[in-house]
This record gives sequence, structure tokens and C-alpha cells, in this order.
Amino acid sequence: MKQVKAFIKPHKLDAVALALHRVHGVTGLSVSDIKGFGRGRGHESPKQSDEEIAGFIDHIKIELVCLDAFVEQVVEAIEISAHTGLRGDGKIYVSPIETAVRISTGERGEKAV
Repeated sequence: MKQVKAFIKPHKLDAVALALHRVHGVTGLSVSDIKGFGRGRGHESPKQSDEEIAGFIDHIKIELVCLDAFVEQVVEAIEISAHTGLRGDGKIYVSPIETAVRISTGERGEKAV
């Protein structure tokens, strides 16, 4: 099992969610509104807000857990649907998951996903 975390631009959320709905192995996902900064912080322009000058930009964090067999499809779906070609499109991280437990049934491991 793997956890996939993706940080994307807010206006790309609908496109990414739709793309993930098309991946057979995705059983659910969580979405969070976040603020953060990347390498581009500190590049001021006259039209930036104080928040942007401080370096914090609105982003969306998507998190999901899937079976190893679906990781590449999930990553590709996010990568393609979140791409704008502009700086700050985001990042995708993939991490191993040791175990999972479905609280309602007590199922463990891959069955819980």
C-alpha cells in the first residue's frame, strides 16, 4: 500500500478529482485547503498581497491510500490533470503505508483500503 500526497493549485481541484474518479483503484481521498511556499518565495511584484510577499500561497493538499498496483495510474492522473505549465504547479509524494484498519469492520491491511 502507498500513500499519495499531492499539492496542487486550487483551480485544478475539480480536474484532478475527476481524473482520480476514473482510476479504478481509488476508493476515496481527502482534500485540505492549505497555505505554503516553495522555491519561488521572496520574488516580489507590485501587485502581490502582503500574504504573498510573506511567501504563503493558497494550495490544495490531496491525500489518498491505494494498493501498489494503482500508484502509477494515480500519480499520472494527478500529474496530467494538475499541470498548467506554469511555475508552482505543485508536487506529488508517494510513501509506503505499513498497515491500514477499517474502524467500522476491523478489516486490516489491503482489505481496509
